[in-house]
Amino acid sequence: MNGLNQVRGAVIAALNGGGLTAVAAYEGKAKRYPGAVIAVDVAEAAGKAMALCSYLGKTYDESTGTVKELYGRQLTVGISLEVRATAAADCETAMETAAELLMTGLPSGLRPGEQSWEAVSWDRDNQLFLRRGRVSCRAYFIAETGQEDGTLLDFILKGVMTT
Repeated sequence: MNGLNQVRGAVIAALNGGGLTAVAAYEGKAKRYPGAVIAVDVAEAAGKAMALCSYLGKTYDESTGTVKELYGRQLTVGISLEVRATAAADCETAMETAAELLMTGLPSGLRPGEQSWEAVSWDRDNQLFLRRGRVSCRAYFIAETGQEDGTLLDFILKGVMTT
């Protein structure tokens, strides 16, 4: 999974974990939900290496008894959110909950910045009320070298569990 999908997935997981219904934008056919639904997408991103050529240093893995090298990346991302519901009040309530979750419920690798929200409007195409929002975040990714051969593993969003 690339970095932008990890960011979008982390935002969706945080919103769903907070009791909202959040989905990836453009995923499948539009359908009705029993309450408000939030479509999440990464609208823009800019990246840069961290430290010297992304190298952060070494760490000792006690479970394997090996030394691993760490590498880091940073992305500045703009996340777009579209809250849709059959009632304007549901849009408003979902937006308020989402705004709070985006400030407090994201993994440690996503640092939220400025949020902006438009007023509730009527989406004629979907026959639903709509409230658009945007949040800027800094996303921090970490990769480490493999245990045996020292190859660089995938960059993973900091604070997100992997299996």
